[in-house]
Amino acid sequence: MNSYYPVAVEPQNDYKLLITFDNNEKRIFDVTPYLDDSFFSPLKSLSIFNSVKINPISLEWVGGIDMCPDELYYNSIPV
Repeated sequence: MNSYYPVAVEPQNDYKLLITFDNNEKRIFDVTPYLDDSFFSPLKSLSIFNSVKINPISLEWVGGIDMCPDELYYNSIPV
């Protein structure tokens, strides 16, 4: 299994992220299924959700919330 890393991210409506990976593929990742987990529940706040940024190999939000790049890639859909 190859690992692909995000190089750009744009928050979308309905807790979705448009992510560009290092293979130039754009994919949509739906964060909704993760929001009931206590680790990710702060993302229910749109100001926190929209604070998403690239860290060296993945995505990160304020408060140290992050997600594995494989999770982002393999659980997203191509655009």
